[in-house]
Amino acid sequence: MQTITDILRQHSELAVFLILALGFFIGRLHLGSFILGPMLGCLFAGMVVGQLDIQIAPVVKTIFFDLFLFATGYKVGPQFFAGLKKEALPQLAITVVICVTCLVTAVIMAKALGYDVGTAAGLLAGAFSESTVIGTAGSAIQAMDIPEEVKSTWINHIPVAYAVTYLVGTTANVWFLSTMAPKLMRINLKEEGIKLAKVLGAGKEKGDDINVLYKEWAMRAFRLTSPQLSGMTISAFENQYPGKRIIIERIRKGDTILDTEPTTQLDQGDVMVVAARRNVMLDIAPSLGEEVFDRELLDFPVVSLHLTVSRKELAGKTLGQLSHDYGQGIMLNRLMRAGQELPFEYGTVVEMGDVLYVSGHERDVNRTAQAFGFVERSTSATDLIFVSVGIVLGGLVGMLAFSIGGIAITLSTSGGALVMGLVFGWLHARKPEMGHIPEPALWIFDTLGLAVFLGLVGLAAGPTFISGLKATGVTVIFAGLIVALLPHVVGMFFGKYILKMNPLILLGAQSGAGTTTTALKAIQDAAQSKHPVLGYTIPYALGNILLTAWGPVIVSLMTM
Repeated sequence: MQTITDILRQHSELAVFLILALGFFIGRLHLGSFILGPMLGCLFAGMVVGQLDIQIAPVVKTIFFDLFLFATGYKVGPQFFAGLKKEALPQLAITVVICVTCLVTAVIMAKALGYDVGTAAGLLAGAFSESTVIGTAGSAIQAMDIPEEVKSTWINHIPVAYAVTYLVGTTANVWFLSTMAPKLMRINLKEEGIKLAKVLGAGKEKGDDINVLYKEWAMRAFRLTSPQLSGMTISAFENQYPGKRIIIERIRKGDTILDTEPTTQLDQGDVMVVAARRNVMLDIAPSLGEEVFDRELLDFPVVSLHLTVSRKELAGKTLGQLSHDYGQGIMLNRLMRAGQELPFEYGTVVEMGDVLYVSGHERDVNRTAQAFGFVERSTSATDLIFVSVGIVLGGLVGMLAFSIGGIAITLSTSGGALVMGLVFGWLHARKPEMGHIPEPALWIFDTLGLAVFLGLVGLAAGPTFISGLKATGVTVIFAGLIVALLPHVVGMFFGKYILKMNPLILLGAQSGAGTTTTALKAIQDAAQSKHPVLGYTIPYALGNILLTAWGPVIVSLMTM
């Protein structure tokens, strides 16, 4: 055992990878229906390995933390700036109310229970599952003119309180937003999901629940036998089923196979390749004619592309409008915003930076790609100049500090990386040809960055974890429950009675303001609907900014 300890002390890089291995393993463990997750797992693993008294330069932790914050900002930047529009004001307002209430509640509870500065910061970070507070609060404490022993104690108390209250806060938020809040508002989540789907699905045929199976497209060949359909153009044929996406990919006239145009005329006896979602295909198949197998006709190139909404004139339009204007021959498979999949409805509004995963005949996809202005090409290259310059500029911005009523406001260099990530993510959405970060690289920056940061935080706190837990006491569990729930209770009533928000959008906004993706998933499962995500992305972006900024603020408030 001593040999292993000596090796890890001499080669501390091995300790980092040991923490990651243990952390991701611990993260797979279940506490009932609750999964610890890799981030909390890495924090615990760091504390375990930290018992060996291994020293790693603090700059390593900061580097990975900056990568994580920049990636977070990059993902949500387009939604953050889209939230500045007038129609997004309710979502911004609910986020501010929840985040301010969270800060005030954490300070009151910490002062009432006699917690030190580090425990207060960890209480805030854990109750709202916002690990960035660990970094920004720690930086603020490090910059204070106090004895080094006090600094070390406070900084090490942050992850202790975070680890305890994270479990309490996350579990409480998931339960409250998905179970208790609907009861308090006297609503049925499933019924609300159906109502909202009807509102957003305006313009589609009644009963055509295209959002249910939208991933599953079918392509079949039919011989046109109906005299009523003979003589129609392709455009007229496709539009005769209101609200249903019907695509005639190509046709056979005798021995000749033709690629279709909107003006191409159909004649009796033509064989058509029809593409539609499976539930739609079942509805319309009897009226199309005799189904046939024509291998040659069905064998044509279908390509798939990721289209980023980068043209201003497209942002703000609904999927129904885009389908009418640019959807000829195009199959939409997924619609993504800030890493979250959006519901597929005619009334779903598309914003800058949204990514549409489409497929279809090569000519149709290329035509639509030109209309959208940019295609996300499959490449593994990351624009590291873009990333590095963004973090440097963010660090310089984060160094700025000012005081409001005696309270020091600063983001620190790491918080600045988050802000500049928002700006650079927005720039990429407007000009997607610059600053490309592929999804796998973004995952590395985001997941590995936070995992290493939390692991090293745990490593530093490990030797004093037991004493810190004794100093904190079991009262932190009660405090974490209050700090986690009270802001959402206030936010729920504010959103329902003051802002008059749709219940599903409100609950999605609350999970976003609390940066709790787990709660969003629970709400969606309870409602059997993806619609809560429509309220999630903007509050998630603003919530990350505010909660990150609360790190130095709570340090200032606790030392006043």
